[in-house]
Amino acid sequence: MTTATPWSGTLANLSWPAVPTRPVVLVPLGSFEQHGPHLPLDTDTRIAVAVADGTARRMPSGTVVTPPVTFTASGEHQAFPGTLSIGHEALHLMLVELVRSMSTWSGRVVFVNGHGGNVSCLRRVVTDLAEEGRDATWVPCAPPGGDAHAGHTETSLLLHLAPEQVDMAAAVTGNTTPVRELMPALRAGGVAAVSPTGVLGDPTGASAEEGARLLDRLVADALQRIGATPATRAAR
Repeated sequence: MTTATPWSGTLANLSWPAVPTRPVVLVPLGSFEQHGPHLPLDTDTRIAVAVADGTARRMPSGTVVTPPVTFTASGEHQAFPGTLSIGHEALHLMLVELVRSMSTWSGRVVFVNGHGGNVSCLRRVVTDLAEEGRDATWVPCAPPGGDAHAGHTETSLLLHLAPEQVDMAAAVTGNTTPVRELMPALRAGGVAAVSPTGVLGDPTGASAEEGARLLDRLVADALQRIGATPATRAAR
């Protein structure tokens, strides 16, 4: 019986001499927050990692993926036990310092973001880094038309990525009102003010097959946004 060799583009698996010269660096950016009664707390992080890995495997050689940034800005979920959030100011400082650190050896840095609550911070981070002359950007993990939180989209992705972590017996339809209409109440009282279960959407019809299709779409979108030419990698 043989053991699969870890993908060499995972930065944590490399020694320093094995790090490519000025690589494109993909940084999965997730969260640690409630995702309804049926999904794990690290759902956003799992999705961001999967999109970053899938994207890197289709990019030219010289692309690496860092360990994920899991504790981010999730204050809107703080009413639910298990949520861990460091807030926007701490997240901003951490991401800026990470890019400053990486800039001594990296090329472009791309944050692969799996949590909508990080977006306003990411925009500011990218702007501030550009003013310092650093090449950093971000891409989302949100397919067009997907529901907002712990609904059909994220549940399908998790059924594909980690089915053992999904409890479909506990999946319930949440608030299906469009998020733009919920924003005033969300800003005032967080997710708990609009959904006692923490679900914004309907996970009950989710499937692993749909999750696989969604992941392919997210990877294709990330490649397009980065402006990368896909490359075929041999299995390792």
